[in-house]
Amino acid sequence: MTKNSLNKVRESLLMSKAELARKANVSPITIARIEKGMTCRMETKRKILLALGFKLSDKEKIFGG
Repeated sequence: MTKNSLNKVRESLLMSKAELARKANVSPITIARIEKGMTCRMETKRKILLALGFKLSDKEKIFGG
């Protein structure tokens, strides 16, 4: 389990889990699991970052180090 700020960032953008999942082309269950701190593949992180409107270099802001 890893600490991330995906939930906080998503909510600050007034975006639902379903909306983020749709934009990132992943399942809402995947978003929920990541927000709970479970790990995910690098490709999934890339999709989420782009769906949130972040650059790939901003990954530390969302997924920590």
